[in-house]
Amino acid sequence: MKQKTATLIGATGLIGGHLLDLLQKDSEFSQIKVLVRRPITFDNTIIKPVLVDFNNLESFKEGIKDSDVIFCAIGTTNKKMKGDENTYRKIDFDIPVNAAKLGLEAGCEKFVVVSSLGADSNSNNFYTKLKGEIEEALSKLNIPVLLIFRPSLLIGNRKEFRLGEIIARLILTPLSFLMPSRMRPIKAYNVAKSMLVAAKLETTGVKIYQYNEIKKLVN
Repeated sequence: MKQKTATLIGATGLIGGHLLDLLQKDSEFSQIKVLVRRPITFDNTIIKPVLVDFNNLESFKEGIKDSDVIFCAIGTTNKKMKGDENTYRKIDFDIPVNAAKLGLEAGCEKFVVVSSLGADSNSNNFYTKLKGEIEEALSKLNIPVLLIFRPSLLIGNRKEFRLGEIIARLILTPLSFLMPSRMRPIKAYNVAKSMLVAAKLETTGVKIYQYNEIKKLVN
């Protein structure tokens, strides 16, 4: 069996960190390219950090070439962007859409991306509207295999402090059995694991995974 190269964008995030750990242990992948903005080193020799200027398409394309599958778990927050919606969009929209487009041009036919519950380009909420626009833009690229994951509130230990998320998790988690299944909090590890499992399945077209579908993949 030909060993594959996985490219990961967003490895320092909650889901991306779990995904990187899982990819290292998966014998199907002989190399994991991690696209980064700043120099970083890893202990495992199969991980290849690739310094990329995401605003430079040539740099981006060079970093993403030779990928068998691209995992995109990048995302920012309004707090980090200080309310600057244009900068927010450059990260959350431009990076995944350019990654998919450039990857396809380079021969990568499988793209796996983290979106969000409620993604809808017609939404009045900036965040869910943006996620919906990303999904639409990706779908229009006609990628042979496009896997979209729409988790709700994530459970896990983030590197940065998010008070609102902590409060929501403490309140909502005990009451999750009362919620529609797609709205239930879910472990970031399970999202990451389901992304890897789904990427290894023989499938075609656009697939959307929400709570129930994610849980089926990891159980």
